Amino acid sequence: MNSDYIIESLKEKIKGIKEETKFQNIGRVVKVGDGVSQIQGLDKVMAGEMVEFAGNNSAGADSIYGVALNLEEDLVGAIVLGDTSHIKEGDLVRTTGKILQVPVGEALLGRVVDPLGNQLDDKGAIEAKTFSPIEKPAPGIVAREQVNYPLQTGVKAIDSMIPIGRGQRELIIGDRQTGKTALVIDTIINQANEKTKPVYCVYVAIGQKKAKIAKIAAALGKAGAMKYTTIVIASASDPASILYLAPFSGCAMAEYFRDKGMDSLVIYDDLSKHAWAYREISLLLRRPSGREAYPGDVFYLHSRLLERAAKLNQKNGGGSLTALPIIETQSGDVTAYIPTNVISITDGQIFLETDLFYAGIRPALNVGISVSRVGSAAQTKAMKKVAGRLRLDLAQFRELAAFMQFGSDLDEATRKRIEQGKRLTELLKQPQYEPIPFEKQVIALYAGVNGYLEDIALEKISEFEKFLYHELETKESELLEKLRRSREITPEIEEIIKRAIGEAKENFKVYKST
Repeated sequence: MNSDYIIESLKEKIKGIKEETKFQNIGRVVKVGDGVSQIQGLDKVMAGEMVEFAGNNSAGADSIYGVALNLEEDLVGAIVLGDTSHIKEGDLVRTTGKILQVPVGEALLGRVVDPLGNQLDDKGAIEAKTFSPIEKPAPGIVAREQVNYPLQTGVKAIDSMIPIGRGQRELIIGDRQTGKTALVIDTIINQANEKTKPVYCVYVAIGQKKAKIAKIAAALGKAGAMKYTTIVIASASDPASILYLAPFSGCAMAEYFRDKGMDSLVIYDDLSKHAWAYREISLLLRRPSGREAYPGDVFYLHSRLLERAAKLNQKNGGGSLTALPIIETQSGDVTAYIPTNVISITDGQIFLETDLFYAGIRPALNVGISVSRVGSAAQTKAMKKVAGRLRLDLAQFRELAAFMQFGSDLDEATRKRIEQGKRLTELLKQPQYEPIPFEKQVIALYAGVNGYLEDIALEKISEFEKFLYHELETKESELLEKLRRSREITPEIEEIIKRAIGEAKENFKVYKST
């Protein structure tokens, strides 16, 4: 009986060892440095599989992990997710049978984390119960539906002329210091105005200075936006391997909400630095370089990331993931390699121009190059009614303004169009971190396109706009609520808008004269 018991115990132990080593494969480090490692002997490793470096486990230290990227005939190239100084040549490496996962879910809202999901904000450990692989296939075409619901940015020029829909991929492109990050932070802050269909936001900072990220976190906290936002940081001081993982981690965190039938937004700031990090890793792993030393699969790198943004149909939960990637250009060159790559993947681009920025037009939106391929399908009926005239009036103004320099004799109709264009341009200016709710935007733009600003001095337009908002809040809260609910301008609502604008103008004149 004892011998039978011993035999059964041995069988159980052998079975356990087999299960434990089913996915394990042992190798040794051949070379390590600059965030990458060459490993020999891992003949059963999978692409993208996590590997564990066993050389630093003395004194109870945490294990260092890596991710296998290169599968060559006799070597495996892996990125190291930690300090390479703790790894040396000859150290043992074992496979784990797992793909890299990060914590996801509501526990990350209001938190600042690194791309591996570790907290960076001193608010204690993250109690996440759900984990998700950072790389997942994009939803198929059958699972998607047409983008048809707006993602309000709170920026008048964007919401009126280049509308963004939930589930869209809209590129924000321009030179450094032209307001790209300010635009996306405004978009995050504005989601606080969405009472019926909230949007959960993930802001991914790739290669940014920590001081800049701290200011962004402070601005979001002050605006009360951190309660529905997660910030993922891969700072400029982090190794290239961490920068490479950051957008994929952020995407996984945002996908959690999409797959639960909710709406989410992920911002990649910016993918230029992501491409640089991937180029660095690829060159260190001895991958063949192509144009501008980028590897041949750099297009696939960004396409498999951005294709994960989608609006799912009701059969698949009806959730959405909107992506706003940022690309930095050099001297406005949108025809460079990485910009053209990302432009061809996304559903349109918002181009911010340096000359307009320094001329005081902020956001510095170039309407000629900027486009949204979703278009008015992602606009409310109310915004569609005022925005059609707006874009036409601005286009006519810019065409006429180009000819103004060649002659000074203008007929009355041309002069009126130019004056109207100047006022609309002034109306579309907007300070940083001050997004405007949709219903207020509609009323202000209605006043602009219908000539209500003609008798207001150009330098007073901004002042009148703020006065109009104050009047609407104090005297016309019912009108704002009607617009917010119906999302269209009915004849009844239009009459109330006309009366409200007229009264605001009269009160503004009295206010300025006293």
